[in-house]
Amino acid sequence: MSEGRAAMAEQKVRWGILATGGIAAAFTADLVDLPDAEVVAVASRRQESADAFAERFGIPRAYGDWTSLAEDGDIDVVYVATPHSAHREAAGLCLEAGRHVLCEKAFTLNAREAAELVALAKARGSFLMEAMWMYCNPLVRRLKALVDDGAIGEVRHVQADFGLAGPFPPSHRLRDPAQGGGALLDLGVYPVSFAQLLLGEPSDVTARATLSAEGVDLQTGALLSWDGGALASLHCSIVGGTATAASITGSAGRIDVPGGFFFPERFVLHRDGRDPEEFTADPADGPRNTLRHEAAEVMRALRAGESESPLVPLEGTLAVMRTLDAIRDRVGVRYPGEETAGGTTAGEAPELTPA
Repeated sequence: MSEGRAAMAEQKVRWGILATGGIAAAFTADLVDLPDAEVVAVASRRQESADAFAERFGIPRAYGDWTSLAEDGDIDVVYVATPHSAHREAAGLCLEAGRHVLCEKAFTLNAREAAELVALAKARGSFLMEAMWMYCNPLVRRLKALVDDGAIGEVRHVQADFGLAGPFPPSHRLRDPAQGGGALLDLGVYPVSFAQLLLGEPSDVTARATLSAEGVDLQTGALLSWDGGALASLHCSIVGGTATAASITGSAGRIDVPGGFFFPERFVLHRDGRDPEEFTADPADGPRNTLRHEAAEVMRALRAGESESPLVPLEGTLAVMRTLDAIRDRVGVRYPGEETAGGTTAGEAPELTPA
């Protein structure tokens, strides 16, 4: 273990917060309740926003630029909570300065940017993790363990949806191409990540979408397939509220998650020839919608000297980004500066690694 990480094991992990929006506030509120965490600085592109956030959460230092936060040597790890269009820039800045990084999802705009961040973290010897809090949720981990142990046999089909009713005006970030707007990167990343948590990267992707006048997806449906015969039917929307439900059908049973599949209160295991079994969230784990589990996983990994988390591995993040690229390529959503949906050259489809 390095000298820095050995010292970290003896003291609180010092966090910096980059951005001051709603998800940053939610994460910081959970972080300040963890006894082994300390929030020491926050940054925004506007000094007044950083000052207000610092006052709200009792944070000692507030910066009106990102560079000052990245270069603050008293920070162990930075939580990047900007819109995903800025993740490459913000996380890259922190990694270049020697900080460890927890970066919100969607991890970047496209797989090319994601691969650049992963390469940078490895070159700097820094910890990097996507803030896919669903993967750190104790009940989701229990569900995955049951599937991995063969509780429902071989997985044949995964269904998941996530939609918000809106309506969102054209000025909203969810409608803004410059901020990576649309349903897919903001909401669809959850169904895709859920399917790939259970089945890995698909071998083929088909998709359809309804696009806005600005060119972002208002709703998207995707069908993923695997060489072994499994399928996933996924849907996301910013024009209609959905049940946020999920189900996994296997050769010997089924698991139903009736709502909030990415932070479930319960799920039901149906096995052939047996009564249904209900699994519920443990009250000792705290509120089911807490972000503290991912923060705790970051701190555990840092103290263990790990460069990535086994719960949210970087290759899994890259695989999800490749699938999101493929979906955008199929439906024709491109962001400013991209030649194609995945940022590849014209005519070059995003590559999918067979499962």
